[in-house]
Amino acid sequence: MNRPVWLLDVDGVLNATRPGWSAAPRNGTAYGGGYPYRLRWAPALITRIRALHEAGSVTLRWCSTWCADAGQLERLFALPRLERAWTDPISHSAAPAAKLAAAHAVLDQGHRLIWTDDDAVPTSGPVHDELVTTGRALLIAPLANRGLQPEHLDTIEAFVSDTNVPDTGRAGADAIETARRLLGDTA
Repeated sequence: MNRPVWLLDVDGVLNATRPGWSAAPRNGTAYGGGYPYRLRWAPALITRIRALHEAGSVTLRWCSTWCADAGQLERLFALPRLERAWTDPISHSAAPAAKLAAAHAVLDQGHRLIWTDDDAVPTSGPVHDELVTTGRALLIAPLANRGLQPEHLDTIEAFVSDTNVPDTGRAGADAIETARRLLGDTA
């Protein structure tokens, strides 16, 4: 199956102060680490992400400091239970390295990668070049206050539909296990 794994961050990607999308944003509260956080998102964005997931076009995987509390997000966004890059709480200072390890794990397992993150995605330099050199990775770093926009989803949908790039991956659980091992997560 030539299905990419989409590493999906939350804050600055889904949760944005000015999400746009030509419609009123939605607001809601999710609890992270026992504390309430007010989130704001574009319903049309969530609808398009959900449609890609339901069609079996991508494997969605939370890759965020929210992973330990992802059930809160799934409830708020009316998403099914999704895979997590890790299950234990992670600090904001440890998150960039953990996210990069998760991206490498996806590619090392032979899967195509979609990685959306407002601050951890490398936009240039040797790490960026290493990830995209084979054409098997799509890296998107949206503006944190805007999050993912319609043109980003258009790009993702085009990447997903490109079956010319081979997916040589094993089961998605292998990539998750590799990322967990790299992070020292034994859950």
